[in-house]
Amino acid sequence: MEQQASRRAAWALVASGAAGFMAALDNLVVTTALPTLRRDLGGSLEDLEWTVSAYTLTYAVLLMFGAALGDRFGRRRFFGIGIALFTAASAAAALSSGIDALIAFRAVQGVGAAIMTPLSLTLLTAATPPERRGTAFGIWGAINGLAVATGPLIGGGLTEHISWHWIFWLNVPIGLLLLPVVRYRVAESRTPDARLDVLGTVLVSGGLFGVVFAVVNVNTHGWTGGRVLTGLIAGAVLLAAFVRHGITHHKPMLPMRLFRNRAFAGVNAAGLLMFFGMFGSIFLLSQFLQGVGGYSPTEAGLRMLPWTGMSLIVAPLAGRLADRVGGRVVVVSGLALQAAGLAYYALVLTADLSYVAQLPALMLNGVGMALFFAPSSALAMSSVGPAEQGIVSGTNSALREVGGAFGVAVLGSVFSARGGFGSPQAIVDGTTPALWIGATGVALAAVAAALIPRRRRPVAVGPATARATETVDGRAAAPAGR
Repeated sequence: MEQQASRRAAWALVASGAAGFMAALDNLVVTTALPTLRRDLGGSLEDLEWTVSAYTLTYAVLLMFGAALGDRFGRRRFFGIGIALFTAASAAAALSSGIDALIAFRAVQGVGAAIMTPLSLTLLTAATPPERRGTAFGIWGAINGLAVATGPLIGGGLTEHISWHWIFWLNVPIGLLLLPVVRYRVAESRTPDARLDVLGTVLVSGGLFGVVFAVVNVNTHGWTGGRVLTGLIAGAVLLAAFVRHGITHHKPMLPMRLFRNRAFAGVNAAGLLMFFGMFGSIFLLSQFLQGVGGYSPTEAGLRMLPWTGMSLIVAPLAGRLADRVGGRVVVVSGLALQAAGLAYYALVLTADLSYVAQLPALMLNGVGMALFFAPSSALAMSSVGPAEQGIVSGTNSALREVGGAFGVAVLGSVFSARGGFGSPQAIVDGTTPALWIGATGVALAAVAAALIPRRRRPVAVGPATARATETVDGRAAAPAGR
C-alpha cells in the first residue's frame, strides 16, 4: 500500500511539474523573440507587446475559475483538459502566419494554463503524504522557478539558432506525453458537494481582467491614459463587489473568512509582493545585461544562470528543510536574501560594472528565490482543509500573476521616468531606483511572511474541515488523539 502511494505521488509530481514548467515558461519565452516576430509577421510595437500580454491576461484572470471548475467537475479531468487546450494552442501558435492569429492563440494558451496550473498543485497535494510534501513542493518549485527564470534564455536560444516557431513547438511533445500519464496514473479528486459560484466567478474574472488589462497597457498609454484608468477603476469596483459577495454569500467561491487565517493571508500577501519586486527586477536586469553589457539575448540568459540555476540545486533542499523546521522560517529567509540581493545590485550598479561584481547579487537572489517557491506553496495549501485547497491554489497563483504584472508596469514606469534606453548611463539611472522599489517590495513580502503563525495547532477554517493534520507552518502534526 505504501509503495503504491509513493508511485502515485511520483506520477503526480511528474505531471504537475511538467505542466507547471510549460505554463511558467510561456510567461516570458516570447520576450526575446519579439524582434524576429516583427520581421517575420509584421505588426506594430503594440501588437508585439500583446503577444506577451494576451497570455498574461487570460492566464491571470482565469486562474481562480480554473480551480473552481476542477473542484466541481473533477481536478484530474480538467487538468487534462487544460493540458490538451494548452498543447493545441501551442501548435496553432507555431503555425501562425500573422501577428493577429499569434495573439489569439497566445490568449488560448493562457486559458489552458489557467486551468492546469492551480489544479497541478492541488493534485500534487492530494497525492503526497503530509510528511513528504516539503520535498515534493521543493522539486515542483525548482521546476517552476527554473522555467520562469530561463524563459528568455530558451526563447532567445531557439529563435537565434533554430526558429521562433520552436518556442511553441517545444510544448507539443511534452503535452502529448502528459495526457496518458494524467489519464492513467493520476488519481481523480474533487470537493464534495462543490457548486460553481456563477456571480463570484463573473465578479472576480471581470475585476482581474480590468486590473490586469490596465497594467499591461501602462507602458504604451501611461498611468493616466483613458483605458488604463478605466480598467483600474472598473476592476477595483468589481473586485470590491467580489469581496462583499465573499462575505455575504452562504457558499462563495472564495470565502473572505479565509483572510482571518494569518497563515493564508500572510502567504498570499508575501506571494503578491515577492512577484511584484522580482518580476519587475528580472525584466530590467535582463535589459541592463544587453543594453549596458552588450550581450546577446542568449549570452545575457547564460549570465543569469547563477540566479536562475540555483532553483535546481536549492529548491529541493529547501523543501526538505521546510519539513524539518517549518516553511515560515525558510520563506522569510528566502525573501530576506532576495531583498538583500536586489539592494546590493542597486548599490553597485554602474555603467562599467563588471560581471564578476554582479555575481554576489545574482547568487543571493537565486538562493532566495529557490527558498521561497516550494515552502510558500506548501504554506498556502496547508493553511486550509482539503475541501478548500483548489480555490486556495487558484487564489495564490492569481495574486502572484497580478503582482508580477504590476511589478513590470511600476518598475518599468520608474525606469522610463528616471532614465531610458538612450545610453548605458541612462539605463543605469533608470534601473537603480526601480531596483530599490523592487527590493522594498520583497522586503515587505518578508514582513508579511513573518506574520504567519508558527505555533503548532490544528487548522479549522470551514465546515468541511473539522481538524487538519498539519500545522500552519507546513510541518506534519501528530494525528488527533496522540
